[in-house]
Amino acid sequence: MSKTTPVVSTHPSSQPAELRSYVIGFMLSIALTILPFYLVVSDVATGNLRIGLLLACALAQLAVQLRFFIHLGHDEKPHWNRLVLLFAALVVFIVVVGSLWIMNNLNYHMAPHEVKEYIKHEEAIY
Repeated sequence: MSKTTPVVSTHPSSQPAELRSYVIGFMLSIALTILPFYLVVSDVATGNLRIGLLLACALAQLAVQLRFFIHLGHDEKPHWNRLVLLFAALVVFIVVVGSLWIMNNLNYHMAPHEVKEYIKHEEAIY
């Protein structure tokens, strides 16, 4: 029996570009992790501005992860990855919004205004 070694076809020209892409993505993700931490710890911004900056950093982090690590947008084949991602986002949106809607509806129906006022009166909460 003869030993055969598997032939691995690697394109030497694509490896440095891929490594460079990973390094850039890693550096951006580190920066987008440290920046919000610094914003919160140092009290640079307060209130709605802080929330807006944190949300912007989170969305930028999502874009970096999708672009550099999941390679969304690099392929020329059919866009199944995008369709799967959009479907997953739709399912998450439906679950989150549906849960909030159900909890709000239960809160409205389970504790009417009179019950809340009675509890406040009995507990002497003014």
